[in-house]
Amino acid sequence: MKTSLSFLLLALSILPLGARAVEAPTADEVVTASDAVRNPSEPFERKLTLVEYIDGTAHSQTVLRVYSKVDPATGQYRNLVRYEEPPRDVEKTVLMNGTVMWFYDPAARSSVRISPQQRLLGQAAQGDVVTVNLAHDYRAKLVGPAGGETLNDADQHARSCWHVELVPSNDSAIYGRIDYWVEQGSFHPVKSKFYSDSGRLLKIAYYHKYGESLGAQRPTEIILIDAVNSKLVTTMNTSDDKARAIPDSWYQRDYLPRVGQ
Repeated sequence: MKTSLSFLLLALSILPLGARAVEAPTADEVVTASDAVRNPSEPFERKLTLVEYIDGTAHSQTVLRVYSKVDPATGQYRNLVRYEEPPRDVEKTVLMNGTVMWFYDPAARSSVRISPQQRLLGQAAQGDVVTVNLAHDYRAKLVGPAGGETLNDADQHARSCWHVELVPSNDSAIYGRIDYWVEQGSFHPVKSKFYSDSGRLLKIAYYHKYGESLGAQRPTEIILIDAVNSKLVTTMNTSDDKARAIPDSWYQRDYLPRVGQ
């Protein structure tokens, strides 16, 4: 994936200035390249720390360990999420494989099906903490001015972006629509707006604090802002990314009680 991303970035960057002005990348190219920025191609694990803020004050925190691996049959990621904090939630597990998400509670010794839209913490839903390839689940089209749009990132720095509208292409899609801004040239995601199936704006996300991770510059923080009350904010910070072998058995519901043993 790193090689294919590098080739795509090179191919787009070596066009003459005049040609670039006329021949913008397609919406699919923008989304595919941004997926490669967000997600390592090899199986990996990462620590994910979520903090809920109310009017600037931290109120609660959840720490997760996420294990992600592409399903070669579909091109989409399979995800296993284990709770590490708070203590009352340790060893609770969430499995997402295809369109189905399961929640396992070791205290109850049972797994139940849940919705990816179900609230996890603050503005973060269960589906927000798993690794996904947007190009797999959504149809994309470029919207706005032909040359792109300029908008401010989370640090109020102006970025020249492609504005992509994403609508579901299959039942795996978590949101009814996404407005997605991706920086021109780098294909770094900058901002997203997430909508419900009915078209209601749910939250706004900023992709922040880019840093080196598994061979590429990736966002290490996502800031989620409530669409109704901007004083309700949740941050998701990634750390400790590492490539690792992950058994396929981990992505089976029946194996959930034995994961990590």
